[in-house]
Amino acid sequence: MSRLVAWIKGFALALGGPGLFIIGYLDSSFLSFPELNDLLLMGMVIEHKRRLLYYAFMATAGSAVGCWLLYVISRRAGARALNRFSERKQARVKNLIERYDMVAVLVATLLPPPFPFKLFVVTAGVFRFSLLRFMLAIIVGRAFRFLLEGYFAVRYGAQAKEILAKYYPWIGIGLVVGIIVFVLLRQKLKRPEIVPDHP
Repeated sequence: MSRLVAWIKGFALALGGPGLFIIGYLDSSFLSFPELNDLLLMGMVIEHKRRLLYYAFMATAGSAVGCWLLYVISRRAGARALNRFSERKQARVKNLIERYDMVAVLVATLLPPPFPFKLFVVTAGVFRFSLLRFMLAIIVGRAFRFLLEGYFAVRYGAQAKEILAKYYPWIGIGLVVGIIVFVLLRQKLKRPEIVPDHP
């Protein structure tokens, strides 16, 4: 397996932007290459800093297309698509998506492995979550993640990988907390004030 990953990595590097698209597509759909796209993107940006936006776009597009395909397959397969996940995890993720809508999917795109991101994609498809809101959350979350990684690569060069490996989990958690606080405040402000009846 390690040889296969090494070959795929070399192939993607040779292709450049299209390689990022392919890895993102495969990782988000049929296969799993934890952090490979992130490492490839940073390596490419370090070599070609002016292509940051292009590389981030290609990585985001590949991941979005892969997620769309997995969503569609899961929607058609129904509950069978969830068989490889425990019932406890299924129920938890379904509850999160029903409660927080696209915010739950957005948060899932920001958290690093081993967070079960694909479970959110499959669950969204099985329970027919809005495709438009699903794709919007995927694109926004992935774009932010890849742009952040690209920025670190431009600013810190070869050290970017070590810095992100050390601090990204905290950055991701901080973003998640910020999003949750924003959603809770928004929900609180939307609640209509109860005016007591006067005799």
